[in-house]
Amino acid sequence: MASSHITQYETESVAYPVPLRLDRRGAPNTYRLTNISQEPLRGLSFSLLGAGLMRATAPLLLAPGQEVSLRIRGESLPVSAVLIIRWFRPNGDEFLWRVSF
Repeated sequence: MASSHITQYETESVAYPVPLRLDRRGAPNTYRLTNISQEPLRGLSFSLLGAGLMRATAPLLLAPGQEVSLRIRGESLPVSAVLIIRWFRPNGDEFLWRVSF
């Protein structure tokens, strides 16, 4: 019989809110993301899973209040694609946010 030892580690006790606001007013082709937090988001990158087209970009640094626009093309995005947004907080923690259309 195998056994394992689990080490506990400290985590923040408060949930971390998504630091981005998604503006869908330009949908279905344009989506605007704004950093609504008080900290810069490093290594911000985007991946489109499923059917659709989106231009690839190098990872970004998005300062508080800054915004970025994404142009996404595709038919029936709500049933055929998902947008994954990835970023790092200043302390190095990585986060992913899955966005449905």
